[in-house]
Amino acid sequence: MCGAYCCAVTPRAIAPHTTFPPEIREATMLVIVGVIVVMGAVLGGFTMSGGTIGSLIHPSELLTIGGAALGALIVMSPKAVLVNLMKGVLQAVKGSRYGPQSYRDLFRLLYELLRLARRDGLMALEAHLSKPEESSIFAKYPRIADDHHVTEFICGALMPIIDGTTKPEQLPQLLEADINVVAHEHHGPLNVMQKTADSLPGFGIVAAVLGIVITMGAIDGPIHEIGHKVGTALVGTFLGILLCYGFFAPLASRMEFQGEEELGFFRTIATVIIAFVNNIPPKVAIEQARRSVASDMRPSREEVEEIFKEIEGN
Repeated sequence: MCGAYCCAVTPRAIAPHTTFPPEIREATMLVIVGVIVVMGAVLGGFTMSGGTIGSLIHPSELLTIGGAALGALIVMSPKAVLVNLMKGVLQAVKGSRYGPQSYRDLFRLLYELLRLARRDGLMALEAHLSKPEESSIFAKYPRIADDHHVTEFICGALMPIIDGTTKPEQLPQLLEADINVVAHEHHGPLNVMQKTADSLPGFGIVAAVLGIVITMGAIDGPIHEIGHKVGTALVGTFLGILLCYGFFAPLASRMEFQGEEELGFFRTIATVIIAFVNNIPPKVAIEQARRSVASDMRPSREEVEEIFKEIEGN
């Protein structure tokens, strides 16, 4: 049985002329648009009220808030969670890999595997599942084959049935255990990101208090100097709140949505395989799984029929 699967996605080297899938480009653009809207609204409103953007630029405040938040994040996180957090943030910006095209490729792959097993027996799958990197079937679907977590899940679900170590009625519990590991490993980075977001307003107050301390040391100075120092201190509070509610908290929510999409993808695989090992025909098993897919990701009935015809015609 496969082991734990990391929910955060491992970044891969990008070839110089790689063309990103449309759904990834769209997701990245949405993140960029969101950042522009947040900054545009805040800075635009500030300047319309007579403020100058230069008065908000204080690297010392950013260092205090950002450095303290980073240090707290390191203190609260095990090494594995830190690594998964970095990967998760990158994937959140890039967008989910588990879009409609991924589901279509998944159904193609599973239908081809299950059709082979139905025709030639389960043992016909052994060569494909024991070494999926050498499989002619997996090679047709790089979206799936390149995701080793998904590939391991598929192989780990079918191999115990093939080698007789697991009975069909035992399979749902085994797959649910693996899916729970995926959920647990996603929860760690998400929890850390949310706690970091929650801490930012507090660190903004810390920066503001430090600024007031500096101001008190120059209380007998010119009034314009005191005003400048008080303004600098208030910028600390402003930055802490802005970073929390404008960036870190939304990013944590985006990571949560993507984690749910990944769990849904694994559950779809489990649904197909559990149905098949209980003697449900491959087409019915895939149709059963298709109906459990979120509506914005779900291939239509006509698309699935085309997949069946495409595989049967090869």
